[in-house]
Amino acid sequence: HFTMSVVLRTRKFITNPLLCRKQMIVDVIHGGQACMTKQQIREKLAEKYAVKDVAQVSVFGVRTAFGGGKSTGFALIYDTLDACKRYEPRYRKIRHGLKEAPAIKLVRKSRKEKKNKMKKNRGTHDLKELKAKRRQPSSK
Repeated sequence: HFTMSVVLRTRKFITNPLLCRKQMIVDVIHGGQACMTKQQIREKLAEKYAVKDVAQVSVFGVRTAFGGGKSTGFALIYDTLDACKRYEPRYRKIRHGLKEAPAIKLVRKSRKEKKNKMKKNRGTHDLKELKAKRRQPSSK
């Protein structure tokens, strides 16, 4: 696949103890070749930073520079897999196989119609009960 001409560099390395992770910008210098896949970048970073599980590494936002030869993205390396599952957004967990994607996805129009119907009915269940109580004749 890739020869040694592909270089992986990290910069703006920050340790973020509040979110139990290390965060950095990743530069991939790949010469005339195509850029590495995000999975390959994850594996290389796990190897470089001695991470036990590749699932603890998250790579996203990879963009190739105009003219090619260099790509830049963002990487997060979580201290534990539990921290990764806790702080990563749902779409990235699905992307990395840490969470199952929802089985049935409603059509966009039906989702919006349901949302608008819910907006109209918001708070009405209490009103129905109040109106029913008012209709009943008070015992005097």
